[in-house]
Amino acid sequence: MKKVITYGTYDLLHQGHINLLKRAKALGDYLIVGVTNDNFDRERGKLNVKNNVLERVDAVRKTGLADKIIIEDYIGQKIDDIQKYDVDIFTVGSDWKGHFDYLKEYCDVVYLPRTEGISSTMLRAEQDKDIKVGIVGCGRIANRFPREADVVSQVSVVGSYDIDPKVNKTFSNKFNCKSFISFEELVDQSDAVYIATPHLDHYEQTKYALEHGKHVLCETPLVLDGSQARELYKIAEDNDLVLLEANKTAFCPAFNHLVTLIKTGLIGEVVDVDASESKVWGDPTLRELDPKQAGGSFYEMGSYPLLPIIRLCGVDIRNMNIYSRMRNGVDVYTKAILRYDKSICSLKLGLGVKTEGNLVVSGTKGYAYVPAPWWKADYFELRYEDQNQNKKYFYSWDGEGLRYEIQEFISMIVNNRKSSARLRRKESIKMAECMEHFTKRINFMEI
Repeated sequence: MKKVITYGTYDLLHQGHINLLKRAKALGDYLIVGVTNDNFDRERGKLNVKNNVLERVDAVRKTGLADKIIIEDYIGQKIDDIQKYDVDIFTVGSDWKGHFDYLKEYCDVVYLPRTEGISSTMLRAEQDKDIKVGIVGCGRIANRFPREADVVSQVSVVGSYDIDPKVNKTFSNKFNCKSFISFEELVDQSDAVYIATPHLDHYEQTKYALEHGKHVLCETPLVLDGSQARELYKIAEDNDLVLLEANKTAFCPAFNHLVTLIKTGLIGEVVDVDASESKVWGDPTLRELDPKQAGGSFYEMGSYPLLPIIRLCGVDIRNMNIYSRMRNGVDVYTKAILRYDKSICSLKLGLGVKTEGNLVVSGTKGYAYVPAPWWKADYFELRYEDQNQNKKYFYSWDGEGLRYEIQEFISMIVNNRKSSARLRRKESIKMAECMEHFTKRINFMEI
């Protein structure tokens, strides 16, 4: 039996795709179709927001042409698949002629003619309009947003607003967008807003934007109070709007694959999650070290180690004990212990104390290890008592990482999804409740 394999994104499946699949099918007896995962269609250079991978797999299945459908989600997978499935022929459209010649070492490579006059890119241009996003706050993180948005389909930066007019003008000149004179004007002329202001401004700005009919992507932590988080998500739901916390790690490919593998039981039952993050910042004039601007380790970085704990162990935290070293009114180091019914988790954070920034998830069969900086993961390992079973996983962390959260945000708007499986509303609310726990000094001890 002659086996043929081909790959594609297959978003907005059209007659050109079907013709190509028919030609691939005719090359052999058994056709395997690889559908590119949501994370990044590197060949096209854009993050897809229209059809998620399950919808695209279903569209390919409905053609009746594929004998087997697989998902492509890592670099080098084509070689692995060819060997795994004992493939005889690799085929793809002729517009990639020569690009995959390196596969000739493993099988025959055939470039097929494409159907002229139709493509997913053309269909998107005809059907879709860009989501106009206004940027609020023009600091370090916001400066990464326009470049990251450039690699996401259906998004355009309409302009910016910052409380400092000079900073705002510099930003707008740098990225060739409009400089709005007020927050209200920006909201009025945008479809959605990205809020990258100091923590204490998030609640009022997010609430205003939602009440004026705009979708909101707000930097993490969303808010520092559980009741405020619940209120904001309720306003979003009542107004049929998307509200998403911009925790970049929550949407990165490696982290999501790690969570998926652990939840399938590959390391057994999770007993412990230990996550750390630290930076040594000595300048007391920085906002991150200013108590009047909610500075300190826990407010500034706490949502990142809370993420794997809550994603893997859930929101039913029985109690949380916090130990902090304070300096000038802010915590320069914090360790927290979170107890669940069947697991115990810990986090370490430092803005004035340096520690190893790794992530370790301990299970009854093995453990997962993500080296520093784990919050920008592009590699992790699953390790076992029998070292022969150990496995390493590699992914690409593209750009600054914001593109993944932007992709999810725009995809939610375009596809009318109000909740993200990668960071659910209840998980975002629980993070805010943990921030509130710290604010109120519940089970808190200064060291």
